[in-house]
Amino acid sequence: MTATTHDSLFPAVPDSPDAVLDGLDPEQRAVATALRGPVCVLAGAGTGKTRAITHRIAYGVRAGMLQPASVLAVTFTARAAGEMRGRLRQLGAGGVQARTFHSAALRQLQYFWPRAIGGEMPRLLERKIQLVAEAGARCRIRLDRNELRDVTGEIEWCKVTQTVPEDYPAVAAKNGRDVPRDPAEVARIYTTYEQLKRDRGVIDFEDVLLLTVGVLQDRPDVADTVRSQYQHFVVDEYQDVSPLQQRLLELWLGGRDDLCVVGDASQTIYSFTGATPDFLLGFRTRYPGATVVKLVRDYRSTPQVVGLANGLLGQARGQAAAHRLELISQREPGPEPSYAEYADEPAEAEGAARRIKELIGSGVRPSEIAVLYRINAQSEVYEQALADAGVPYQLRGAERFFERPEVREAGLLLRGAARASADPQDAADTVPQQVRAVLSSRGWASEPPTGSGAVRDRWESLAALVRLSEDFTAARPEATLGDFVAELDERANAQHAPTVEGVTLASLHAAKGLEWDAVFVVGLTEGTLPITFAKTDEQVEEERRLLYVGVTRARLHLGLSWALSRSPGGRGGRRPSRFLDGLRPGSAPRGARGTGGAGAGGVERGSGGRKRRGPVLCRVCGRTLSDPGEIKLMRCEDCPSDLDEALYDRLRVWRTTQAKALGQPAYCVFTDRTLLAIAEVRPEGAGELSSIPGVGARKLDKFGADVLALCSGQEPGGGPDSDPDGGLDGDPEGGLDGGSAQEPGEGPEDGPGKGRAEDLKSSQEEAEK
Repeated sequence: MTATTHDSLFPAVPDSPDAVLDGLDPEQRAVATALRGPVCVLAGAGTGKTRAITHRIAYGVRAGMLQPASVLAVTFTARAAGEMRGRLRQLGAGGVQARTFHSAALRQLQYFWPRAIGGEMPRLLERKIQLVAEAGARCRIRLDRNELRDVTGEIEWCKVTQTVPEDYPAVAAKNGRDVPRDPAEVARIYTTYEQLKRDRGVIDFEDVLLLTVGVLQDRPDVADTVRSQYQHFVVDEYQDVSPLQQRLLELWLGGRDDLCVVGDASQTIYSFTGATPDFLLGFRTRYPGATVVKLVRDYRSTPQVVGLANGLLGQARGQAAAHRLELISQREPGPEPSYAEYADEPAEAEGAARRIKELIGSGVRPSEIAVLYRINAQSEVYEQALADAGVPYQLRGAERFFERPEVREAGLLLRGAARASADPQDAADTVPQQVRAVLSSRGWASEPPTGSGAVRDRWESLAALVRLSEDFTAARPEATLGDFVAELDERANAQHAPTVEGVTLASLHAAKGLEWDAVFVVGLTEGTLPITFAKTDEQVEEERRLLYVGVTRARLHLGLSWALSRSPGGRGGRRPSRFLDGLRPGSAPRGARGTGGAGAGGVERGSGGRKRRGPVLCRVCGRTLSDPGEIKLMRCEDCPSDLDEALYDRLRVWRTTQAKALGQPAYCVFTDRTLLAIAEVRPEGAGELSSIPGVGARKLDKFGADVLALCSGQEPGGGPDSDPDGGLDGDPEGGLDGGSAQEPGEGPEDGPGKGRAEDLKSSQEEAEK
């Protein structure tokens, strides 16, 4: 199972409806033959859900029970939709519409706009982030890069959950949103963004769904036309639907129940976009007579990998966990998953690269190996390690294969070569030989170039076309170069890309729906997975499901690793992810944690003054702190930071003004570490501010109002009072027992130094939503 054969790439079309069912297991066959009424398929990872639903559609079409044009199959990514179209074509069911929600809605909106609304349809805004930045500027709200991205995400969430700007603060609080700015500010930016769109006559992708819903609700004639076109609906990844997408689906159905949904609540990892498993879990309540089929036979992974995946979910809590599926591996036993601990991140990357090179040496293709991480910023050290080891790699989420310049150019050249051949049957060369001859003029050679970078990427793209021509000819020996060009065109339309021969580097979110022979899940430390801003039980459980998705991508080899510090020579204070407790050798299971506090990798903060009871715990990993500098940060030096750099800069400027007015050194107001802790915690009230070491009762009374104003994005209101000693009482930190005014090597104007870590807010753009 290490390599994809030409038989699976180009299978023969089944010669009868019954032949479509060949090779399906009893549960998959039950799905394929349940052609009427509501059907709910609960499908675990690796259980062949795409196979089941495509064979269901194909069987219905081939048996004459479904008309191809009457079926609408909906999924969540263009890649998944293209794969579904490709499979249906191979099963003899061409003509079935397989699209994303947005693609299907956009086609309908474009078609009905002149009739339902009139005039020209507004231009589609492909990137909204620039307009959000302009909206923020018009509101006199300065957004840094991370805030801009996060506010844009909040606007998208509002629209898919159908939340209007004036309701956002209340709805965000109710849903426990990790709000990037004051909710009232986000609501103002949201309002201005919508006004800018109206002024410029543009709509965004969420508007496509909203407008289609509006047209179908307000125009019964349009709704009737759509419903007469589509009578049968299939929805893949149903655990990921948003309320807006569910509303659109209901309008398409129009009260009918010819619907088949497929999903797995244990793979719900996109709640930040508004996705919810509630519609999947409540399907039988809405349709009491529904046929429910559970797919639990795992054909992807070995019993060792499946056992780890089951154990991971066995410790889960919450509604999704209550509906988890216990997978049963159908494969022969394989190697045990490996666990590796390293001193630092470069050592972890070098260890993964070394193991990958060993696997390649044993015969595993680079394209069948993946390195998965929580956030994109983690990729750089693995890119360097693989390049140093001479291992080719590709970044998941980069430019689509058929949109790469070298692939477009190759297509044009191959098309010209096919036309130039007067009688292709007389061609002395085989199709692969002709392809190699054409592509050799554009940089392809039998041996890859040394090193990495753009030259290697270009060669990998062309080499993928050569390998595809070899597989194509093996499946169809009589085919011509023109036939191969036609195959390329069909694959481009379906976004069914050939395999690029390189190790895949991808975030865990971007890995959803993919699989490899060997998977290395890296960076498994507290504060990274679960990520530091997962504060509630629900958010922590979603992080657990994210690891479950990563684990279940592996067919045979699975490696899990973590590093005790970020950089060589750093403090080894990190802890392995709590999700590995009870699974990795020498660890015991951990019980369910409470909401927030320790369960979120944070610290429960009281509302008292300077008195602190018990040990001080790292608010990221939970380790007991003893170093004064770490106590002030309330986290280990090497644990990830969620620093608001703009706030930190504003606090430093304010501190300088206060110090000058007092005639004191700047650190006598607050040290850099205290300012850094404030900029990381971003306290919203006096109680939260007072819990930060270095903010005693006197300093809270003297400076608290100014600091809280800065934290909320406002200007401070007043200066220091006339107390001659500035409220210091001989203790520059105002009440941190045993602490010092200034850490070694930290001057009054020092920056945050190595305590500053990369922002861990994941962009999730590879989710392809």
